[in-house]
Amino acid sequence: MRIEQLEYIAAVTRLGSLRRAAEELHLSQPALSETVRNLERELGVDLLERKRSGATISAEGRELLPHIASVIEAVDRLRGAAGDQHRVSRMIRLGTVNTATVPLLVPAVREFRATHPVTQVEVVGAQQAEIHRALLEGSFDLGLVNCLQGDDVPPTLESTELLRGRPVVCLRPDSPLAARPTVSAADLLDGREPLIVMRSGYLMHRFIHRLLAGRTPSFSYSTDGAEMGKLMVAEGLGVTVLPDFSVIGDPLERGGAITHRPLADGEATEVLLMIQRRRSGSVPRAVRDLHELFVRRADTPGTPRATAP
Repeated sequence: MRIEQLEYIAAVTRLGSLRRAAEELHLSQPALSETVRNLERELGVDLLERKRSGATISAEGRELLPHIASVIEAVDRLRGAAGDQHRVSRMIRLGTVNTATVPLLVPAVREFRATHPVTQVEVVGAQQAEIHRALLEGSFDLGLVNCLQGDDVPPTLESTELLRGRPVVCLRPDSPLAARPTVSAADLLDGREPLIVMRSGYLMHRFIHRLLAGRTPSFSYSTDGAEMGKLMVAEGLGVTVLPDFSVIGDPLERGGAITHRPLADGEATEVLLMIQRRRSGSVPRAVRDLHELFVRRADTPGTPRATAP
């Protein structure tokens, strides 16, 4: 039994004749009649009453109509759900904190594009709290977020660790601090190099506050995200503190505009880059594919890893 056979019977009933149904369905009348006969043989019931004047639905066929209509409606709902999922999968919204590593994000999106040419990926920079809210509300499909080791992860989100690194000082190669093997908290406080800090709400703002024990540098800038922070460092405005995976392999680092040094005093804090998505609800295939691609690329040799303690 095929769904189009049931749809043909419904058309004959609605239009009142086999001829008009064949015209609407763009079928020849003999082809439509043969399709209906095959269904009648399968069901063992004469669905049409055939006369010289034409064929109309039979009494037995009318008794089966509610069941036929239910099947057609169920299939329509299935088609609609599949269509909705297909439409969603044509646009994936990826929320990301600015410290998400460019050497992971850009190649992953490029590779995804090669295998999903009709699926658009919208990358939206946002703070972690905004990403969590958008994931739960359904306005983001995936989120790239950072957390410090030991931070609580929302139980309503599925979280997968991609990278694990350590905070480092991001500076210009000609910075006086670049001549040192490590940079201490006291170096960041003494004012010889202005400190560029992330504004409140960013994970690295919280880390810097803890690293400096609440002390305030003699001079500092505040900026909205790691990308602007790295640009300010490249332009010689100061130094900043970021996860190593946000610096290693960055275009500015590859071009020699910025470099990095470990923090001194045995600083062992780890920063985790995680990909998150909702636990509940169906996940479009394209979203699953992009999620799996990030996980796979995070395991690819050459992707930034933690600096040695």
